[in-house]
This record gives sequence, C-alpha cells and structure tokens, in this order.
Amino acid sequence: MLTDPGYLFVQFLNGLQFSMLLFLLSVGLSVTFGLMNFVNLAHGALYACGAFIGYSIAVWTGSFWAAFLLAPLAVCVIGAVLYGVLIRQVRSAGPLTQVLLTFGLIFIFLDAFRVIWGDLALGVSAPTLLATNIHIFGQTYPLYRLFLIALGLAVYLILWLALERTNIGAMVRASVDNAEMASCLGVNVERLFFAVFCTGCLLAGLAGVAAAPIFSVYPGMDLEILIPTLIVVVIGGLGSLKGAIVGSLLIGMLQTFGQVLIPQLAGSLSYILLGATLILRPEGLFPARAH
Repeated sequence: MLTDPGYLFVQFLNGLQFSMLLFLLSVGLSVTFGLMNFVNLAHGALYACGAFIGYSIAVWTGSFWAAFLLAPLAVCVIGAVLYGVLIRQVRSAGPLTQVLLTFGLIFIFLDAFRVIWGDLALGVSAPTLLATNIHIFGQTYPLYRLFLIALGLAVYLILWLALERTNIGAMVRASVDNAEMASCLGVNVERLFFAVFCTGCLLAGLAGVAAAPIFSVYPGMDLEILIPTLIVVVIGGLGSLKGAIVGSLLIGMLQTFGQVLIPQLAGSLSYILLGATLILRPEGLFPARAH
C-alpha cells in the first residue's frame, strides 16, 4: 500500500485538506497574538459555533450555501460582542487573566452547545454540486475535500494581497511589529485590533461550517482542533501569515503521514516538532515581530 502512488497522493490531499483547515483557524489567532499579545483560548469555540450555527441554518433553509455564507457572519457578530463585553476589559490584565477568562469561555460555549443542540453528533450534508467523488490514480476522492483545499488557498491569497498590497495591510504589519510606534504615526491600533479580531472570528466560523460535512458537528470538536492550532501558531511565529500557512502545512502533513507511516508515534510527532522549534527557534519559524 505504501508503494502505491495513488494511495500516497490521496494521503497528500488529506494532509493538504487538514492543513487548510488549520490555516483558517490559526491565521486569525496568530495575528491576534502578534498584534496585541492576547491569549484567546476560546478561538476553537468560535470554530464550533460556526459548525453548529451552520448546521441549524442548513436545516432551516435546506441550503448548505446559505449556511456557508451566513454562519461565519454570525460568528463574527458573536466575536464582536465578546470583544466589547469581555475581551477589551482584560487586554492589559496579563496573560494569566486572559487564559483563565478564555478557558472559562470554552466551557460556557460547551454547555451552551449541549443545551441547544444536544450531545449527539450532527451531520451536515455537502452541497449536491460537490457531493461526488473523482478518480485519482485509481483511487476515489471526495470532491468536497478538494473544495476545502481550494478554499484555504483562496483565503491565503486574499489575505496575502490584503496584507502586502493595501494600506490596511501595511498598518496591520506595522502594528504587529511595533504597536507603540504605529500609534505614534497615527494608526488607530485599538480599532485595527478589533477589525483583526472580528476577521479572525469570521475565519474560525468559516472553518467550522466548511469542516462540518467532513467531521460532523458535536460538543467538544473545538477542544480537538485547539491544540493543533496552538502548535501551528507557536511553530509558525506570532503575527505572521507565512508562519500560519507553513506551520499548518507542517502539522497537517505530519499528522496525516504519521498515522500512515508510524501510527504508534503519530500522536507525539507534533509535540516533538513543537519541542524542537521551542529549543532551536523559540520565536517561531517566521515571526512578524521585530527583535
């Protein structure tokens, strides 16, 4: 099986699909960390919100595409409310307070999911247009997974253009590098952080609704994806778009091929890479903040 190029290519696509999901989650979290040093452990809960809200919208409307468009916007609104009510109040309170607050939010969201949607896993069907398989080297592969890969690459391209080719992107990069200096030059760092935070929430919601047809929707799905996402952020480097995509690819491929080649160590490989990164390059592979 390991000598079958078709099988290996399918595993490569699986790794790429998982990598794009991690990227959608990690990029907003990374820039939030890098911009304002805010530790938001509830980012995974917003991912689960996107999945649950997307499920409800798909049931009510009978359309996955309605869920795909509306669920991320709903999560963005939830994130904006959280920011105004809680997060803005503890921004300068130190990392311990931030961790305790956002860790508590994880369990609040978890109980809310159970009360509203129950404990059982819920299924979301892929849209009819993408609910088919294609043949690759004699293997069948779901077209929807290819759509998820394309979605992640498209979001990366849009974010790269926004950060590298627009004035807003220049302000974000300047604020990540040196927030005090950017503020002195007239950048409203507070407003910019709010916009970046809401964008990160929108991307988390997008990742949730996009992942729903593959992984199902269930309480606790946020905790399963949170650890790999945090590892991606640490390995890639805070505030870095390049770090988010490279870290996502490393972890996605490592976990996918690890389960195929050395399943006994698959669960440890990400932590081994994390430990090596912290020892050899503690600031991450591509940190955005200048030292």
